[in-house]
Amino acid sequence: MKKAGWIMTGLLLAFLLPASVAPKLMSAQVALESLQALDWPTSAVVALGVLELTLLLLYAWPRTGPLGGVLFTAMLGGTVASHLRADSPLASHTLFGVYLGVFLWIALYLRDARFRDFVRGYLRR
Repeated sequence: MKKAGWIMTGLLLAFLLPASVAPKLMSAQVALESLQALDWPTSAVVALGVLELTLLLLYAWPRTGPLGGVLFTAMLGGTVASHLRADSPLASHTLFGVYLGVFLWIALYLRDARFRDFVRGYLRR
């Protein structure tokens, strides 16, 4: 289980770092156009990249994984809200943040025994 969780975490990072974080940090045209389509100021692109990178590092570090998961999920909620507001396609754009969030939490559950114990204890109530 632990190995599967770390593989999933690696896949998540391998997808998000080059596809989302790097373009924002480099102020790539694709990132700027994406922000403009969502009515976000393009001046926020690097700050969003730094925030996303920081939250992913918190998530990837075992000791702060649950905190990073909570904070990254909050950021994903913001992306879902932004896409809803911009009337983006539902299944491909708007709900993509939900898909990533579910994947993120399954990976964390599989890789972190303390988190599994917490969830199991909570569900036994």
